[in-house]
Amino acid sequence: MLSCLGTAPGLSKFASHETFRDWLFLFVEAGSATVKSYMKFIDAQSSDCGVVIRKTNNSYLVETSGGTLSCTLAGRFKQGSRADPVVIGDIVRWLAIGPEAGQIVEVLPQRNQLARRSAVPMPTAHAHEQPIAANVDQVVAVFAAAQPRLAWNLLDRYLVSAEAARIPALICLTKLDLVEGRPEAAEIRAVMAEYQASGYPVILTSTVTGAGLSELDAALCDRLSVFVGKSGVGKTSLLNAIEPGLGLRVQAISRSTGKGRHTTTHVELFTLASGGSIIDTPGIREFGLWNVAEDDLAWFFPEMRPFVGTCKFGLDCQHDQEPGCAIRKAVGAGAISPYRYQSYLKLKREP
Repeated sequence: MLSCLGTAPGLSKFASHETFRDWLFLFVEAGSATVKSYMKFIDAQSSDCGVVIRKTNNSYLVETSGGTLSCTLAGRFKQGSRADPVVIGDIVRWLAIGPEAGQIVEVLPQRNQLARRSAVPMPTAHAHEQPIAANVDQVVAVFAAAQPRLAWNLLDRYLVSAEAARIPALICLTKLDLVEGRPEAAEIRAVMAEYQASGYPVILTSTVTGAGLSELDAALCDRLSVFVGKSGVGKTSLLNAIEPGLGLRVQAISRSTGKGRHTTTHVELFTLASGGSIIDTPGIREFGLWNVAEDDLAWFFPEMRPFVGTCKFGLDCQHDQEPGCAIRKAVGAGAISPYRYQSYLKLKREP
């Protein structure tokens, strides 16, 4: 019998599992990923388990049943891999190495993981996986209506990455007040309608007028959400508006370059009073797709998915110039947005 199961109702079916690791694998597959959900089942008798809530360089803050603990990695994790083996949202086992210090010795099974392709600083370098967050309930892609300019192709990168990781995605547009009453507002709403037609929820917000904030707060309730977006799009202002007192630093947009300055310099998880949790990430200027094969890309566009495999050349169709392409036919018929189709082709041609 697992001591960490406690007396939680509905978990008796897990009692036959011999290890906490086996039980947790089933738990994360079936249930919510919020820290509260995890910690509910990690009692004092399983105090060597916790959730990673902050990561800075080689230091990790782990939420345990007895509070938070500053941890480092066991040496064996540092061998043979360039990628950090521990991600925000991971459930880990740790060993005490001091009164308020621990060492992570095991990463337990993940429900999912959002990752990106690393930037390649020089031609001879090789890209590698850069994990962002694990065990999340949704990806919140945050974009500004203005300052900085909208980058729709970057949004599609976020959405494809979320689809590949089987994580639901929400689109949040900030700074709506900057375009209201201007032609850009109608254009933005038209493009957002195309994403909604593809099945993505869209929330238009302004921390100045308060528009959309209650809707966003409801969408975050009882979920672990990872916020992604470029620097300057207003992620930190949005978090402060949703939950006053988070204490995140907010810096102004650089007028000289039009590019946002970094306001978040590390990855951190915050628990909200509403019951949800948020992972705020550093501003990401580039977001390369990782582990998404070119031939599978159309599958990660939900509106294209029903047509995959129905072309004249079946799964061999590249959906570009081939005759009898069902996806191109759907674009012509209005079932697929021409803009999204062009974005798909652009992603296919990029490394």
